[in-house]
Amino acid sequence: MDTKKSTVYVAGFPAQVDENQLLEAFVTFGDILEINIPHEPHERDEDVLNDLSAYSTLTSTATKHRGYAFITFANPADAQEAIDNYDLNELPAYRGQGKFLKCSIAAPNKYGTTGEKAVWESEQWLQEHGAGKGTPTAANGDAPAEA
Repeated sequence: MDTKKSTVYVAGFPAQVDENQLLEAFVTFGDILEINIPHEPHERDEDVLNDLSAYSTLTSTATKHRGYAFITFANPADAQEAIDNYDLNELPAYRGQGKFLKCSIAAPNKYGTTGEKAVWESEQWLQEHGAGKGTPTAANGDAPAEA
């Protein structure tokens, strides 16, 4: 199955929206195989984790999404119907808040990443840009330690 033409890029929804709310809104157009909402990376600094006053801030921001999602439908016609109905419209539960969705067929990522990982973590990107040009080279993704 060609998921490229059945994956919808949805942007512009409110910060409170989660996967279940997107599922409720978009399932009316057809079977959904996957919903991917990329999240902001959060700080994992040991000092922050050990500071209890910062803990509530860390946990509340740890799940903050980037404001867009990818919804993969089983059928490309269903994906197109969802776009036709929701592009430049609001989610039903958030009408009147001025948060208009932008919906389109998702463009393929040329590096093969899903949005959950940084682009420089893909093998293709590393081959194109090579180590030593400012890219991390250590196994854990950190820059090499200075001698």
